Amino acid sequence: MSEHGGNVLEMALKIGTDATNIVDFSANINPLGMPASLKAAIIEQLARAEHYPDVEYRQLHAALARAHHCLPENIMAGNGATELIYAVVQHLQPRTAVLLTPGFAEYRRALQRVGCQIHNYQMSEADGYQPDERLLALLAQQRPDCLFIATPNNPTGLMPDAKLLQAIVQCCHQYRIALIIDEAFIDFLPDAPGLIPQLTDFPHLYLLRSLTKFFAIPGLRLGYLLSGDLAAISQMKQLREPWTINAFAALAGEIILDDQPYIQATHEWLTQQRPWLYQHLAALPALQVWQGCANYIFLRCLKPEFDLQQALLQHHILIRHCANYPGLSRDHYRVAIKSAIDNQRLITAMQQVFGHG
Repeated sequence: MSEHGGNVLEMALKIGTDATNIVDFSANINPLGMPASLKAAIIEQLARAEHYPDVEYRQLHAALARAHHCLPENIMAGNGATELIYAVVQHLQPRTAVLLTPGFAEYRRALQRVGCQIHNYQMSEADGYQPDERLLALLAQQRPDCLFIATPNNPTGLMPDAKLLQAIVQCCHQYRIALIIDEAFIDFLPDAPGLIPQLTDFPHLYLLRSLTKFFAIPGLRLGYLLSGDLAAISQMKQLREPWTINAFAALAGEIILDDQPYIQATHEWLTQQRPWLYQHLAALPALQVWQGCANYIFLRCLKPEFDLQQALLQHHILIRHCANYPGLSRDHYRVAIKSAIDNQRLITAMQQVFGHG
């Protein structure tokens, strides 16, 4: 079983249908699809496939630096944010780390690969699946080598309190703890600037960004790591394997951040569809639903011994079960927010499997 969403083929084989018949709510990809500007650019520049990409990806790093008002030397692009999680852990070689649970699986896998001892900071329903001042106390007491935080969290879609997050940044700076903040979904929050403006003030701060989800290019894969520690970024670039980013992914990074109509359309879609889907899910008595701020919704099925994923598969709908997230159970699920038509189809299927309507 895949540890991530998007394993549509596996599930289609399981129920004996074609993958194209399944509506995939398990992967958090923008339903607007790849920007038209990128499709046109790829068609116009198909000949890029006939040449090696620039091994330094100079144009890509320059475009990312322009978008974020920083230096190209602050940035290392990669084959999705996942490659960069492993790159930064390999660079830091932490002996001890703190992970917030539930959280994205690849932080743990990357840390385990270097033999790091992991301390779990457990978030639960009782505390709204949010960190609080207890985390600051743990950091001051344990003094770990590094801390991973996702803003917003995956799978809950929740953002930590802004003042607490700033206190965490200060605490990690004080104790020289490497703070890796995963901002993979922050582009879906137009009012959340993220921490890129603070990079020069905090040299132990590393930010992960992804273009895969927002710009609907999971097959191309593109992410980037930012840090104020120019020596660290330079060293990671020197140690990486060459050409991990294909020519069309590099092209995507050079143009899509300038596609303001697409960015605006995405924010308008989410502003409409997130509250609609949340309200209709929350109206089902069999569900406990959390009001996140990303492009997915976290929920718990209250019906005992009920496999909601399997029940919805009979309606050719795939949602993400969260049983393999530490601290969660087989009753926890994550659903992507999709188009109005698909969201309506999900709600109709939910009503049918729970016997409402």
